[in-house]
Amino acid sequence: MNWRVPLADIDFGDEEIAAVTDVLRSRWLSMGAVTQQFEEEFAAFIGAKHMIAVTNATAALHLACLAAGIGPGDEVIIPSLTFVATANAVRYTGAVPVFADVESLDDLNISPASIESRITEKTRAILVVHYAGFACDMPAIMEIARRHSLVVLEDSAHSIGSVLDGKTLGTWGAIGCFSFFSNKNMTTGEGGMLSTNDDALADRLRILRSHGMTSLSWDRHKGHASTYDVVDLGYNYRIDEMRSALGRVQLRKLPAWNERRRELTGLYRELLAELAPEMQLPFAETRGTSCYHIMPILLPPNTDRARFMEGMKSQGVQTSIHYPPVHRFHSYEPDWLASNTPLPLTEDASGRQVTLPLFSTMKKEQVEWVTQAARQTLAEIRAG
Repeated sequence: MNWRVPLADIDFGDEEIAAVTDVLRSRWLSMGAVTQQFEEEFAAFIGAKHMIAVTNATAALHLACLAAGIGPGDEVIIPSLTFVATANAVRYTGAVPVFADVESLDDLNISPASIESRITEKTRAILVVHYAGFACDMPAIMEIARRHSLVVLEDSAHSIGSVLDGKTLGTWGAIGCFSFFSNKNMTTGEGGMLSTNDDALADRLRILRSHGMTSLSWDRHKGHASTYDVVDLGYNYRIDEMRSALGRVQLRKLPAWNERRRELTGLYRELLAELAPEMQLPFAETRGTSCYHIMPILLPPNTDRARFMEGMKSQGVQTSIHYPPVHRFHSYEPDWLASNTPLPLTEDASGRQVTLPLFSTMKKEQVEWVTQAARQTLAEIRAG
């Protein structure tokens, strides 16, 4: 469909094309010097000691869980209002994801109180998700983790550039995980990154990233090694040089893009408060500085969401849902029901949530069109 306003869009230009062309001309395409430069530049931007680039954020989450020592018999507390990769990564290790509720209908991040209520003798870690780019209550969560001797991991797929109390999200816990999927604030198409300030964790992540090998093809190509040992059960989670080249260019543009998203979000809030005041806009009050990854809204109670989204579509506006709750998926629901751990706020929010278009090249006129379309669609639904 030719959307008048798409949900998301990318901003690629001559710089990205030139960067990839330079890699192709170099004739070295697998992970090498460009990836090392990307990792160094991302480390400087995030403020972490170590960055490890990988093929996607799901791989990052999997490696984070493995490096943190999570395995069969362990439990990891996570939100249900997230992309299923967060839960899948826990399962990949043989551990069990335990779902905690969100804080409120205004703050759709995981609740510290709900986290604490889910802790058992099997709990090994807390895996937080900074929903939409807005910070979880990290001081409270870190204190819970300290008291119970738990590892904190961060799914920062939404929060590249978000900051809380002077610390970039993704650097609060033992390991942070970032996504460069095509709808993210910066993109390499596919791709991800791990951050840590722990030397031992960084060493293990690098080993796990490439088959458990002690040296890379790039090391041997440069003459820094002639052979290798395999010291762990690793994976092929390497990124390639083309995507790293894209990432270097996109990273330089990211601060301006995040500022643009902040401006557009402010305009959305102003117009929706005037034109569709019955809608609830989460994160009216925020912790720290967000990168404003997506624009989530909650429809009025008992509104037919499918009809609303179809009405927006008929006016050329693409919308989405972030997210169907993981605990209600067929693969997860039986275990959740057996756990007898209700998630009332998650169920309320996820049943009414709709994501409106937001991207760095979006024009103010497009925000105005989306808000007008929302008003009209809600009016049509009310009229029957």
